[in-house]
Amino acid sequence: MHSEPHPFPIPHGWFAVCFSDELGPGEVRPIRYFARDLVLYRGVSGSAYVMEAYCPHLGANLGYGGSVVGERLRCPFHAWEWDGASGSCAHIPYAKRIPARARIGRLPSVERNGYVFAWHHPGDQPPDFEIPELPEVQDAGWTAYEKYEWIVEAPLQEMGENGADSAHFQFVHGTRNVPITESTEEGVHRRMLQPIRMKTPRGTVEGAIDTHVHGMGFSATRFTGIAETLEVACSTPIDETRSHIRYGFTQPADLEGGGAAAMIREIVRQTNEDIPIWENKRYRVSPILCSGDGPISEYRRWCQQFYGA
Repeated sequence: MHSEPHPFPIPHGWFAVCFSDELGPGEVRPIRYFARDLVLYRGVSGSAYVMEAYCPHLGANLGYGGSVVGERLRCPFHAWEWDGASGSCAHIPYAKRIPARARIGRLPSVERNGYVFAWHHPGDQPPDFEIPELPEVQDAGWTAYEKYEWIVEAPLQEMGENGADSAHFQFVHGTRNVPITESTEEGVHRRMLQPIRMKTPRGTVEGAIDTHVHGMGFSATRFTGIAETLEVACSTPIDETRSHIRYGFTQPADLEGGGAAAMIREIVRQTNEDIPIWENKRYRVSPILCSGDGPISEYRRWCQQFYGA
């Protein structure tokens, strides 16, 4: 556990609440993210919705016993039906009219790249950027996701800083040298490019690690060289100090040899090595940095846009 609280709140943006194939039509599940109890369900049309968990009527948790009626979620307590698209109460079976104040908080949601995302903003502002479609995920010539998940006792900024921290790759993960990281930023989007050279029995292979980040909850990393791999990484704040990480890996279906599986194993190995450090480090507001550390300060400045109402 951290010895002192971090100086930043839960950021705003798009964050994954599940893999798409984990939520079937008519399914309801309670979830907790953004330090809020929420309910996630899929309507009969296939659309996914995220709402506040507690019914405004008499406080039942809709995630426990709630049922789907078309695109609505029916409360298990008194059968009030809530519309997932608007948050309004659409039906009360025993009432002559619906109270004007009968509304429930909802989070905008979108389904993309095999994930269901919810938009979180502490000031309830509407989404101001989009999650891009990744062509590999839609391509039948690429594999279905190989999935990994972790619950980590660390906030998103601490984990995201990992990619900017060039020096740790050699000393934590055992890479041959400290990689050179080229970093560019444009609004909520960030790109990090690491050219790499890998020695193989067939000689040196030129490759790269090319990461595109969209907000603090979504990134797509393309590994080229030995085994082409796309890592779709989503990180979601459970509260101010805990995060839920999801990785989905996809590769060309015709990729042959052990290098493909080894690439995924190596990425997962490095994540498992990072977690004990993330969970036990102390955040330094003004760290003593040196040449070769990577664009850590630039990353921290970029993160500031996602805090505050």
